[in-house]
Amino acid sequence: MRGVLIATLACAVLAIDLSAATQAQAQMGGGSPTGFGKGNRRPGGEDEKKPQYVPGAKASEKIFPLDSTWTAVSLNGKPFTGGDRPSFIIDKQYRARGYGGCNTFAATAFPLKEQHIAVGPLALTKKSCDKGLAASEQAYFVALRTSAVWDMVGSQLVLKSPNGELKFDRAL
Repeated sequence: MRGVLIATLACAVLAIDLSAATQAQAQMGGGSPTGFGKGNRRPGGEDEKKPQYVPGAKASEKIFPLDSTWTAVSLNGKPFTGGDRPSFIIDKQYRARGYGGCNTFAATAFPLKEQHIAVGPLALTKKSCDKGLAASEQAYFVALRTSAVWDMVGSQLVLKSPNGELKFDRAL
């Protein structure tokens, strides 16, 4: 019985210490102790919004070209042919929209630090396309959706993903 009482008291003391540490951290602007809460608290109590991408944060870091339309040149070295090549644009509100060769799409896309990129689920139109074009479009959408890293190589935008490397030219 005495051992149970000591264990219960120890747990209560630990819970009080954790609660006090959490409150102190929130008051000092430390945010959630788990790192999963809202942004850091400012002295006035309002949340501080931390940007995920800070243009020009490092001298060597490149700035993602928002509000530019990009036309696909190739996927894994295989060129896109014809006049209806896939294309996309990401605006300043981080909304991506574009064309896959047959269908149009919309998504959210966030350029992140160190030239990473996160592309949300794609909302697609469902036009009927011939099999060859549909397969090419599907490969483009999968590579675009799973893009993880971007770079500017010369005048081309390169998006790299586990599903391939997309190269784009800036549209006029």
